[in-house]
Amino acid sequence: MPLSPEQAAEIEELRATPRPTLRTVSEGMEAHLYKARPVLDHGFVRVIDYMGDDAAICQAARVSYGKGTKSVQNDEGLIRYLMRHWHSTPFEMCELKLHVKLPVFVARQWIRHRTANVNEYSARYSILDREFYIPERDALAAQSVVNNQGRGATLSGEEADRVLEILKGDAARCYDHYQQMISDDGQDGLARELARMNLPANIYTQWYWKVDLHNLLHFLRLRADSHAQYEIRVYAEAICEMVADWVPFAYRAFEDYRMGGATLSKQMVEAVRLMLKGEEVTAESVGMSAREWREMMEVVG
Repeated sequence: MPLSPEQAAEIEELRATPRPTLRTVSEGMEAHLYKARPVLDHGFVRVIDYMGDDAAICQAARVSYGKGTKSVQNDEGLIRYLMRHWHSTPFEMCELKLHVKLPVFVARQWIRHRTANVNEYSARYSILDREFYIPERDALAAQSVVNNQGRGATLSGEEADRVLEILKGDAARCYDHYQQMISDDGQDGLARELARMNLPANIYTQWYWKVDLHNLLHFLRLRADSHAQYEIRVYAEAICEMVADWVPFAYRAFEDYRMGGATLSKQMVEAVRLMLKGEEVTAESVGMSAREWREMMEVVG
């Protein structure tokens, strides 16, 4: 199950005892507080705490200009300007703390974003639960023949059955041996910090992950992208929905200028200018590689 009975009881208690506060409150994010959003077969994402909202971004941006400037530009327009021109500091005024339950191999990919504060469940002190990520059949795919770190055609039939049987069997055997090694029944028992080395990468771990909005949006730009690995993308998509309710102006600007926008090199800009003039342009004529040309044409063609 995604939540243990103890975690579920703690959440219910916290939600049942709201407290008044003088700090800035985002009504959209309040609705997400302490609720666990299921992800994959046993995972979840839930909001533990947050700081700031769209107004906090604007407040930070305007501090350099003194009072009386707010009427010059509305909040959404200012946020869009900041996003469009890659001003990062105002977005750092907002922070989010999440509790995430995820497979270890996803966690190792996630932790590459080194701009957050992380505290992970320790298998040195505690025994990990017998929970493994087993993909749905439509998530089983062969190696891509054009992308060394991507997926190709979906497996089906006997091949999919064979792979699922291996995944389930190996996970069960590894966990059985893990339990046997730390057992006190007839032996001294191996230290947990050593026994954990035998666990598979699809076992679930948990962590608290705290990050500011600027770095969170960078994470989402990469991990919610359609090219990201499915198993981390579904977590990013769940977080996107939370952020959209938390800072709606900032999230809409993020969708327009980051997720839906494109960055063009000097050569690409020159190529587009020549195209608009009706001139014939090739990759060689503007000093672009074939791959750069293909990427540009995917955007403008």
